[in-house]
Amino acid sequence: MPDAAERAYVAGLTLLARRELAETQLRARLIKRKFDPEDIDIAVARLRRERAIDDRRTAMACARTEVHVRHHGRVRVLRQIEALGIARDVARQAVAEVFTELDEAELLEQALDRRLRRGVDFSDPVIVRRMHRYLVGQGFDPSAVTGLLRRRRASIAESL
Repeated sequence: MPDAAERAYVAGLTLLARRELAETQLRARLIKRKFDPEDIDIAVARLRRERAIDDRRTAMACARTEVHVRHHGRVRVLRQIEALGIARDVARQAVAEVFTELDEAELLEQALDRRLRRGVDFSDPVIVRRMHRYLVGQGFDPSAVTGLLRRRRASIAESL
């Protein structure tokens, strides 16, 4: 019969087989399964040694998903990674690495275009403020959002 540390290790491996988890997330799930903290420490140390758990790899996977699938900006991606329980410096490195691979201004333009598909009246200041709040909430830099919205309003005014 395997000891409790071995059972915690197998449970951790099973959880990691389903999805990439941060060490904090894995610990929380093992605690929820009523494993002793000492057994969890032993299991997590073994998983870390075998590189089955790696917060940097988890941060990179989360950052890529947030950017490429959910189309979020830098600030929102950083918040999501930190919410996983990953250290701030590891999260910042992952975000910086993912954002070097793409054009942040283009990502912002795409986010605005997706939102504008709904036939928004861009001449209404209330709508523009709402759009600004939405894009900042998606994690984009407020000054970049303001600049883009001004350019878009000016181009719409010229076309009229």
